[in-house]
This record gives sequence, structure tokens and C-alpha cells, in this order.
Amino acid sequence: MPRKITIVMYHFVRDLKHSRYPEIKGLDLQDFVGQVGYVRAHYNPITMEELIHAAHTKGYELPPKALLLTFDDGYIDHFTNVFPVLDRYGIQGCFFPPAKAITEHLVLDVNKIHFVLASVNDKARIIQTIFSDIRENQAGYALDRPESYYEKLAVAGRYDTADVVFIKRILQKGLPEELRARMVDKLFAEFVTGDEASFAKEVYMDVEQLECMRRNGMFIGSHGYDHYWLDSLSKEEQEREIDFSLKFLGGIGCDLENWVMCYPYGGYNDSLLSILDMRGCRIGLSVSVGIADMERENPLALSRLDTNDLPKRNDAEPNEWTRKIMV
Repeated sequence: MPRKITIVMYHFVRDLKHSRYPEIKGLDLQDFVGQVGYVRAHYNPITMEELIHAAHTKGYELPPKALLLTFDDGYIDHFTNVFPVLDRYGIQGCFFPPAKAITEHLVLDVNKIHFVLASVNDKARIIQTIFSDIRENQAGYALDRPESYYEKLAVAGRYDTADVVFIKRILQKGLPEELRARMVDKLFAEFVTGDEASFAKEVYMDVEQLECMRRNGMFIGSHGYDHYWLDSLSKEEQEREIDFSLKFLGGIGCDLENWVMCYPYGGYNDSLLSILDMRGCRIGLSVSVGIADMERENPLALSRLDTNDLPKRNDAEPNEWTRKIMV
């Protein structure tokens, strides 16, 4: 058991009811505070440095009920809402910003899709626009019928309806990249805003905020540069994504001898793992659901739980995931 660790994944963490986008898929701030209380009651939070040491030192054991908190995508929420709570209790958070969003003040396509979904209650309106764009570009890109894409991609997920999964998948990787980018930009301008640069500054942290968190004991790792599905890229494209991201991390003072990769969308393949190994990556975080087991899992592909897998009250009884590490 001391070679197992619960790694929890977060994205948006905000006061949802009083935010501009209360429908965004995220964790309410009070629920986060409650969950941190639950974690403190039932787990032993550790640091990424301890996990790296355990993964690469034979015989080194983690404390029982070890836990690590991870935060994907570099949102401003992580600096304004998460960091003060973690700092108050002396818990390290591990933050994984996609470098492009921070350095170029551009809204990532994944987040454009998030905010389009949060802005439109009737998802059929979005699907109708997508169908129309597919039909208009069918000949130029040799596309299938829009209904065929829907039948293939519209499968309900753990937390999303079939319609939402279809919208995400078709716009993330279901069509040629050039066409997808145009479609996402069109939807974002129509339903959210035409001022992308200003919106990006509202959504993501900046370099100074990341440096501040690093100086105060937080861990900053790689989430790629463009937030692509890395397993869909060529080897050369994968190398470029990783190298650009490492240049960014080095620029904010991160230790490139002990760097960690968090895969956007959880996407990785053997080609990417080989690149990471050659560049000295120490830990890789996936979105496979489970408690990470370093006796059985590749250190470059550790499992994580979602925040929704743990209770959000400090006085909650241990749930099934917590009971698994108590035996």
C-alpha cells in the first residue's frame, strides 16, 4: 500500500453562482474548501518531489494514505481561489498550464468550447451550427454526413450528456484541424465574445502569478504548448510541443531535471513516452480513473481521480475510494 497514491485532478475552481458563467463545468469554491478539509481528515498530502523520489528510488515508501492534488490548464482560478487555501494549510498543489495560453494571451480551443457550452442552454443550437458547417465544407474536405459523425461520437461520458460529448469530440479532433479551428472561432465569437485577448487574461494565470506560486512551494509542470491531443500528432509535432513547453517551464524557473508531464485530454502513445523518456521526464499523469500504483503502473502514466470522486464536506464519511486505501 505505501507504493500507492491518490492523485486528484481539478480544472475550474470558482464561486460558480456569482461568476459570469455559472454553467461552466467546474468545482464550486466552497466545495473545494470542504474537500480540502476531507483530504486533511483522511489522507496524508505529499509533494510532487516526494512522488518523484518514490518513483525512482527502489525501496522508498510513501506515507500511508498518500495524496497529491493536481490542477490542469493554468486557470486564474488556481491563483485567486486555490492557492490561498492550499497555502493556508501547508499543502502543495501541482499546476499544469498549457504554455500558449499564458504566453500568447490566446484562448485555447478546448476552453472556447467550454465557454460556448456554458453560454448556450439549448445544445441543439450548437449542434445545428456544426451540422450546417459540415455540410458547407463536405466537398472541400471529403467529409461524411454530419449525422454519421453524431452516431459515431455522441456517447454519454462520466459527467457529460451524449450531445455535449459530440460537441466536444467533433470540435477537438473529429474534423481536419483547419476546419475545426474556424468552426470553434465562429462559435466563440457568436456565443461568447469577439475580444479573445481580453478574455484570455480573464481566464488564465500570467507568468508572474506562476512564478509566485512556484516560489511559495507549489509545483509547476508541463501541459504541452497548444493543449493538443498529443497521441494524434506526428513524432516531430510531439517533439515540438514538448520542447516549447520545456522552454516555457525553464523560463519561469522550474527544475528541468525533475519535470512532470500532465497529458492534455489524457492522450499519449508509445512515441510520446519515448520522447518524454529521452528528455528526462520523471512522472506522467493520465486521466485513467484509479489510485496510482507504482508497483504496476508506468511512472509516465499514473492514474488519477477526478474531484467528483471524493466527498466535498470535511465531515463526510470515507467513501469507496478512500476506503480502498484504508485497508
